[in-house]
Amino acid sequence: MRAADLGVRRPPSGSTVGAVTTSSAPSRGRTFRSDLPARLDRLPWSPWHVRILVGLGTVWILDGLEVTLVGALSDRLTEPGSGISLTAGDIGVAAAVYVAGACLGALFFGVLTERYGRKKLFMVTLLVYLGATALTATATEAWMFFLWRFLAGAGIGGEYAAINSAIDELMPARLRGRIDLLVNGSYWIGGAAGAALTLVLLDEGILPASLGWRLAFGAGALLGLVVLLVRRHVPESPRWLSLHGRHDEAEGVVSGVEETVEREEGRLPAVDPDRSLEITERPPVRIGEVVRAVFGTYRKRSVLGLSLFIGQAFLYNAVYFTQGLVLGTFFDVDSAKTGLYIIPLALGSFLGPLLLGRFFDTVGRRKMITLSYVGSGVLLVGTALLFQSGALSAWGLTACWTVVFFFASAGASSAYLTVSEIFPMETRAMAIAFYFAVGTGIGGIIGPVLFGRLVETEQVSMVAFGYYLGAALMIAAGGVEAVIGVDAENQSLEDIADPLGSSSAQRS
Repeated sequence: MRAADLGVRRPPSGSTVGAVTTSSAPSRGRTFRSDLPARLDRLPWSPWHVRILVGLGTVWILDGLEVTLVGALSDRLTEPGSGISLTAGDIGVAAAVYVAGACLGALFFGVLTERYGRKKLFMVTLLVYLGATALTATATEAWMFFLWRFLAGAGIGGEYAAINSAIDELMPARLRGRIDLLVNGSYWIGGAAGAALTLVLLDEGILPASLGWRLAFGAGALLGLVVLLVRRHVPESPRWLSLHGRHDEAEGVVSGVEETVEREEGRLPAVDPDRSLEITERPPVRIGEVVRAVFGTYRKRSVLGLSLFIGQAFLYNAVYFTQGLVLGTFFDVDSAKTGLYIIPLALGSFLGPLLLGRFFDTVGRRKMITLSYVGSGVLLVGTALLFQSGALSAWGLTACWTVVFFFASAGASSAYLTVSEIFPMETRAMAIAFYFAVGTGIGGIIGPVLFGRLVETEQVSMVAFGYYLGAALMIAAGGVEAVIGVDAENQSLEDIADPLGSSSAQRS
């Protein structure tokens, strides 16, 4: 029997959880009540949650490793003797191809994530990434490098929809903001690790120029294999199971989690009976329903999601994919030493979400997202002015970037948090995929290509123009958040956006 999609609405106060009643609309199937979301939200933080984050969140470390490796390797790949002679423009194209693969992969795997579940897809997408990254190490021609980078990007793009959906659906509501920022911010652990790795792999006194960069990609594939082994033990999202008519399986998952957490943390708090949900079986959600919900019922939220994604994607991909070129072109930094400059930048980008994350749950989403976007944009304008005036050394520019990305990283992480929690749960994975694909496609493809061309001019003023443009996009996105942002802190996902089947769907 085909699993049916489910619409959800809250029952009257005092309803009995678990009761099954006959639907008043037979075409919509049976109706029953569930307290599964409330049971997950009331759990205390425990080692079980940590294990979930290790199994799922470490994928961002892989993504950070990928992007940083290319940024640090960019100058080396343009040198004679590298075994794959690329131009500065080719580096920009390779970055754009990777981002394009991520965008298309997010859309393709996002649909499959909603249909077949979070667990199946976060295993499949990681395998795609592993294979493509390993093959990147074998590339001898530009077209081969582009192809494998595209497929690696597709795997990572698919991860965004599956992983963010699973994490948000498994974590307690009161901690969701800081956890989501920490997970997405862990990207920069990979960035720092990738930069440190290149200090050894790009040292020609240790390895030939044609071998070091290949081993760097091989190391990324090896790390991915370790994550794959850990991830096998992560359960399917109970919210997704219930949504697709598999309520008994969902009950089994939540009961198992409760038993584990109770052993680790002691007696659990009682479940508020008023937090139960009335679930009505319904036909599978159609693309038309998703479009009407996202661009009709939640059209303002659509503008918000696109603004946040375009701003952060342009800034991050433009700067990080071409950092090695900027340092080599304007400061004569040896390509083998580029990693030294990336490490502090990556650490600053990780510390931003780590230290600011809790304020997204306490001070609130709207204030903190606005602060992180506008603050980073203003700081980037100052950096561009100093760079253009010739007042900065290579380390001075790196210090400025580090401060900028301390705030920008928290903002970028909050973009993923925003689109994963402000739309109905039937559309969650597809919404994440769509906003990632469109926002990153516009900002993340144009940014690296544009910056690659700007660096090729070898004119400081042209690169400074790119910084001004990135700053303007970040400030504009922060302004959109200030006006139409959603105060989602400490709220259950079902309270932020009623499911499509609910008669009380919010319109904002």
